[in-house]
Amino acid sequence: MSYKVAVVGATGNVGREMLNILHERQFPISELVPLASRRSIGQEVTFGDKTIKTKCLDDYDFSDTDIALMSAGGSVSKAFGEKIGKQGCVVIDNSSHFRMDPDVPLVVPEVNADAIAGYKKKNIIANPNCSTAQLMVALKPLHDRAKIKRVVVSTYQSVSGSGKAAMDELWSQTRAIFVNDPIEPEVYPKQIAFNVIPHIDVFMDNGDTKEEWKMVVETMKILDPDIKLTATCVRVPVFLGHSEAVNIEFEKPLSADDARELLRTAPGLMVVDKREDGGYITPIEAAGEFATYVSRIREDETQPNTLNLWCVADNLLKGAALNAVQIAESLCNNHLKKA
Repeated sequence: MSYKVAVVGATGNVGREMLNILHERQFPISELVPLASRRSIGQEVTFGDKTIKTKCLDDYDFSDTDIALMSAGGSVSKAFGEKIGKQGCVVIDNSSHFRMDPDVPLVVPEVNADAIAGYKKKNIIANPNCSTAQLMVALKPLHDRAKIKRVVVSTYQSVSGSGKAAMDELWSQTRAIFVNDPIEPEVYPKQIAFNVIPHIDVFMDNGDTKEEWKMVVETMKILDPDIKLTATCVRVPVFLGHSEAVNIEFEKPLSADDARELLRTAPGLMVVDKREDGGYITPIEAAGEFATYVSRIREDETQPNTLNLWCVADNLLKGAALNAVQIAESLCNNHLKKA
């Protein structure tokens, strides 16, 4: 069986990664249609050894398309998501627009693939926030063994999470420092080069940012509504790859050694944890890799039944494009059977 697949936002960073992953994982495609905004009509994208011109999303008829992978931002998802679903095409949406909709499954396949079965209510499946996705992969096997009570997470998120303009801003500001040019922040409210910014997305009434709120509510929807999570999300001057320092309190005892062995055998995870110089993962090593990496697994001696760990992943892959393609694979293998 093969499927007609549309990629909405095909010319963006995540859209291009979706095309690469669909080809690399040999997704069963009968026809691939890259879609973009009207201003990008005719722009070329690559799919394997093929070069394909983009078509306009506004004019496209989805009635004979099986799956639409969407990564064009929340406003596009709001305008088109339900319309596409009503035409019989299953939408896998990378924006935040549908994540907390009770009629839309929010899925990390290694964690809650069974939730995909609920897609029929709106023909939509939501991809979680990039920082949530990698965290869920790491927490799931630990939660199954010892049941998590509380999580304290600090994120160190790369500028690619804000798009190409942010990556350009980091590059131009870094260069400006070395040649003594003026620094003029545009994407971020403060200088990002040689700096860290404890502010991702908008501020909410309680003082959290929306990025921090997303991690809280998405964890409850994906993994367990009883887990208490608090987050501090920080933008760092790294081009690619999100990192997280995670403190996890459990209901039952779980040693660092047992946790390490659990994580070594869990799907989607790689453990790099040697207590020596360089015996841990950093964003540079994780760039371009499908796995979520875990390092620095150790017991928190200040709190019973509590572990610390370090979690790193390529945010354009597991945090976005790869997770969406994995959802599509599970959808086709278990739910979307064609005659």
